[in-house]
Amino acid sequence: MPNQNIRVRFAPSPTGPLHIGGIRTALYNYLFAKKHGGTFILRIEDTDQGRYVPGAEEYIVESLKWCGLLPEEGPGFGGSYGPYRQSERKDMYAKYANDLVKNNGAYYAFDTPEELEEKRKAEAEKGNHNFKYDGATRLEMKNSLTLSKQEVQQMLDSGAPYVIRLKVPENEAVTFQDLVRGEVTFQTNELDDKVLLKGDGMPTYHLANIVDDHLMDITHVIRGEEWLPSTGHHVLLYKAFGWEATMPQFSHLPLILKPDGKGKLSKRDGAKFGIPVFPLGWKGETPEDSFDGFREFGFLPEAVLNFLAFLGWNPGTEQEIFSLDELCEAFSIEKISKGGARFDYDKAKWYNQQYLHAANGEALAETLKPYLAAHGYEATDSYLTEVCNLMKDRLAVLTDFVGQAYFFFTDIKFFDNEKIARHWNPESRGTFEALAAQLNKLAPFDATGIEAVVKNFMEEHHLKMGQVMPVLRLALTGTVQGPAVYEMMAVLGKERVSDRLGKAFDYFDKENG
Repeated sequence: MPNQNIRVRFAPSPTGPLHIGGIRTALYNYLFAKKHGGTFILRIEDTDQGRYVPGAEEYIVESLKWCGLLPEEGPGFGGSYGPYRQSERKDMYAKYANDLVKNNGAYYAFDTPEELEEKRKAEAEKGNHNFKYDGATRLEMKNSLTLSKQEVQQMLDSGAPYVIRLKVPENEAVTFQDLVRGEVTFQTNELDDKVLLKGDGMPTYHLANIVDDHLMDITHVIRGEEWLPSTGHHVLLYKAFGWEATMPQFSHLPLILKPDGKGKLSKRDGAKFGIPVFPLGWKGETPEDSFDGFREFGFLPEAVLNFLAFLGWNPGTEQEIFSLDELCEAFSIEKISKGGARFDYDKAKWYNQQYLHAANGEALAETLKPYLAAHGYEATDSYLTEVCNLMKDRLAVLTDFVGQAYFFFTDIKFFDNEKIARHWNPESRGTFEALAAQLNKLAPFDATGIEAVVKNFMEEHHLKMGQVMPVLRLALTGTVQGPAVYEMMAVLGKERVSDRLGKAFDYFDKENG
């Protein structure tokens, strides 16, 4: 990497909740910046006011914060290249667009929407159903290339509506080096004369993007594959402005594909496949517009980042679990693949499971407090930490916790009667009550002591593990599933174990009476 001050930007539009693919783009920008000691910038590209959605910018910022991808510059983050919302930079874009007109790199177009529609229909009648405003048609339209200077000035002075269009040169090849895809070439005859400045004075994405990247000293543009077709116009804009020497290097990321691998993962696929495709939940105006994200599905942000990092990139080693710092160290654009990456939700859960298994019990307890509160359960910090240490190896997502561990916080809600019928014999009640009595005398009531009492009791009464452990587990949890019995009993405590065993034996007898 050349010795330069690396500056990259994540530049989403606040047109709705941020798709998980946007988080991957932000992640790759962040990793690249950190790898090279550079700067990660957030820029809000809100030039399309017609598609602006209230709350979307706040959602973007909250998502980045949840993931731990904090920008050094951006709205609310400071920085000396602001403002970082394009709507607040509106006045500067007109100057640059008009400079291009003066230098013959762009032109005023006065065509009304009705006139453009008439032209499209006329072309369609000739068999041309893909009308483009370009080098082949611009001289047939109403613009500063076909009108006299006097007519143009009169229309400007009269306040006639107009747009400014890029004047794409004819019969040229536009070539640039993409760090992911290698050499990419566009023929200018395939490109239309993009609108740069709209009739309301707001810039289009193409103009604002290039002007802002130039003024913010952006060195590398790392963005989704969907922007690759626009890059030919962007390179032409850099040339038209005379900014070729400082043009950033481009990297276009592969698509994230649907779980079945058939097409790009869309915002609608969450509901279709029952999976999260957004980082956080979103409250829309209707239930159909509302959904849960990875956070609400019970994912840890570090697991989400690890999962997303591998959707299009691979370190070339066997290692799969990376902290954010390790990802920063290992990341390189050269190892990003060109082909699309299938969104494998089972793999996402696997990553989350690995992080839960490795989690610190105290930190995990803090994370799980809202889940307990939502169900009306309460626990001391120390007790919840003990439960987390015991249960974390059994969890795939945080939302599993309450369902699998509820019996630590309240009475048994249900018993597996089929398993009771298989493992409980009313004639053995006296034996189990004797075991319960011995356990009730134990002090301290810890896993080691409990194990010793149970094993000695089984030896004295010539009982096998399969005759005792399922009964204890059923009595304490209602099922034959759950964490290690001795450790579980220690966490529940002597009083709760004694009470629960007595009530369970009564229930078992009733069911098998």
